[in-house]
Amino acid sequence: MVDQQERLWDFDAVEPGQVGNETVVEITAENTAEYAKLALNIDPRYHADANNLVAMPTMVLSYAPLLRDEIAAANGFVAFEVSKTARSQTPFAKCEARWFHPVAPGDIITGRRRVLEKYDRRGSKFVTFRVEAINQRGEKAAEYDYTCIFEYARGQRDVPSDVPSKEDKPQPESAGQTPKGNAGKLLDFGQASIGDALAEISITESQEIMNRKNDFRLAGRRNDSNIHTDEEFAKQNIFAGTTNSGPATMSYVDQMLELSFPVSSFYSGGTLLMRAITPFRSGDTVRFEGEITGKNEEGGKNTLECRVKGINQRGELVCLSDAVMAF
Repeated sequence: MVDQQERLWDFDAVEPGQVGNETVVEITAENTAEYAKLALNIDPRYHADANNLVAMPTMVLSYAPLLRDEIAAANGFVAFEVSKTARSQTPFAKCEARWFHPVAPGDIITGRRRVLEKYDRRGSKFVTFRVEAINQRGEKAAEYDYTCIFEYARGQRDVPSDVPSKEDKPQPESAGQTPKGNAGKLLDFGQASIGDALAEISITESQEIMNRKNDFRLAGRRNDSNIHTDEEFAKQNIFAGTTNSGPATMSYVDQMLELSFPVSSFYSGGTLLMRAITPFRSGDTVRFEGEITGKNEEGGKNTLECRVKGINQRGELVCLSDAVMAF
């Protein structure tokens, strides 16, 4: 029975316009490089001593994090994640990020967050949050719309039988990025054509890497017990075991795209929408592959549209992403 003194932030209590507290984060060479390292990105451009260092675009989810439990608290409620009487998770469903200005060491980023909308779809209930990242010049550097599943219609997802046991899970030194295809050859807008394949990468995840990602916190309260790090708690939730986080998987799509496009293609008005389809579990190897699906020259702005699929070793679609790269 739910404690009547605990005002649970359930789907009915969530309202569009509810606002969380602002956060302020300084971008440094060290935290920029650490983020890339935890994203298993081996590109030397992300070393702390690299020239012209900029943040990986998806680092916006770390320097301006969602913090949904803190949005709940700011509005007088208790989020499912920290409830003492009805604790559960509100997992990632999808996220769409948009970038407007580069973010680099020395920038001071203010994160602003609010509830954008909520809706029902096929019996499941979803809440979308808008998070904005504002730099020290008052410019909106980036924003993203992050959708969580507040109520899941179909019960638990089974854990596949070929997922390694805890003892057999790969260690960080054996996991990471394996580029394939035209890695390192950036595409030129003029020569690019619809149907062109993008460079691929394969990523192997491990529980230890997921734990280290959870430890990387630039703002907000730390939570060591969630469906990414706490196996016993995760078994009680919809994925029936620990899984990678949506933001982590987005960082893999980001670095895959960076094998084919300059990072400026994100920061000049690029977008990335990723939908989670199948849990990305410890021990899984996911191949990220994609192609150009559109080419546009409008209003003096050239863009390439891309679709990226993440497919695991069982042939399952893990994530589906659509990106617009700006030139």
